[in-house]
Amino acid sequence: MDEKEIQSFLIISSVVLFILIITMISLFLFFQKRKNALLLKNEFAKKHFEQEISKAKIEIREETFRNISWELHDNIGQLLTLAKIQLQNNSPASDIKETLNKSLKELRILSKLINPDALKNMSLEQAITDEINRFNRLNYIESKFTIKGQQIKIDGKIEIVFFRILQEFFSNTIKHAKATHLDILLNYQPDMLTIIAKDNGLGFDLNKKNYSGIGLTNIKNRAKLVNANATILSEPNKGTKLTITYKL
Repeated sequence: MDEKEIQSFLIISSVVLFILIITMISLFLFFQKRKNALLLKNEFAKKHFEQEISKAKIEIREETFRNISWELHDNIGQLLTLAKIQLQNNSPASDIKETLNKSLKELRILSKLINPDALKNMSLEQAITDEINRFNRLNYIESKFTIKGQQIKIDGKIEIVFFRILQEFFSNTIKHAKATHLDILLNYQPDMLTIIAKDNGLGFDLNKKNYSGIGLTNIKNRAKLVNANATILSEPNKGTKLTITYKL
């Protein structure tokens, strides 16, 4: 190989090496950029998740305070008014005692709701049970809660999201649906949790745009936030059914 060929070989080798180095640097920068973008996306998703959890906690607390206000007015207030009337009418002491005992029992239940640690330390099953018992106790609506399968503990933050979704459904059922029955089911399977809530209320046409503002979109978005799926089925005069599925 003469000197000219050697020079050509060195030039070609240098060009190839240069191209390889540039390619490697470009690939490194490209993947580093993608990595940084993914990290930022994950960080944003984490912050969004925490914000939604905080928002759900605040909404649950606000709903709790509304419930307390209603119970003070509609339940305990009426019991104390009854006790006052019984005293004025010289009713038997046993009747007055029974009315006051009912008032104390209701106050104890309310004090549990006011406790800031109550929700944090409460399971999804217990939170739903307390809500259903309150509906039945105050004659808001005839309610039934069923648990199937072996209960499996899930993350407390996810439970908060599920409970808030159910609260939105309950609120719509009681305030708008004019339903007389409400059924809730928690169905635990080895790899899936299914939550079903259904009422026998007025229902609505899902295809009508004017029903988009009753929390349906919010319910579905919150379910997606915890990698769950929420579907809502409803027909006029045939009630409404909410189904949440979550892979365990």
